[in-house]
Amino acid sequence: MRVPRTFVFLDLSGFTNYTAAYGDDAAGKILGTFRTVVREVASDRGVRIAKWLGDGCMVVAVDQTGAIEFVMDIERRAARACSPLTLRAGIASGHALLFEGDDYIGSAVNMASRLCDHATGYDVLMPASHVEGLPEGITTEPFGDVELPGFPGVIEVVRLSGTTVGGRNDTGELWTRTPFV
Repeated sequence: MRVPRTFVFLDLSGFTNYTAAYGDDAAGKILGTFRTVVREVASDRGVRIAKWLGDGCMVVAVDQTGAIEFVMDIERRAARACSPLTLRAGIASGHALLFEGDDYIGSAVNMASRLCDHATGYDVLMPASHVEGLPEGITTEPFGDVELPGFPGVIEVVRLSGTTVGGRNDTGELWTRTPFV
């Protein structure tokens, strides 16, 4: 079944070098902190962690706004919690094949992964053609035309920056509404 989704790939930059310099225990602490932050923000923003990829992960969102809010919140929190490592991210939207009920394959998945690979430092990259209806407080700046493995030609890419306004936790309103209407 093909479904429209937004995909996010996150990666802790410098993890391998950090592990070599400080050892497995220190690296494990940062990785544990990273995963805790990702789980908390995913829950707050209504996105699903599709899979852990060592020092990174793949996240799936039903809508692009939720995915962008998730990434920008993660970037802010990880800057403190995962220091001295940085977090890079790639975001792409499109239809993908829901494969065996719990995995996704398709061009949007591959593009998000390649953009994450291409990012450095605190970059959050996405195709310029996917920018529509950004969350309040988020802006784009041109990153340039990039060649991504597996994609023909160059792709115009933008870098996201800014801070989202407020959180989105659908359970928050449960305390203020009448249970049976």
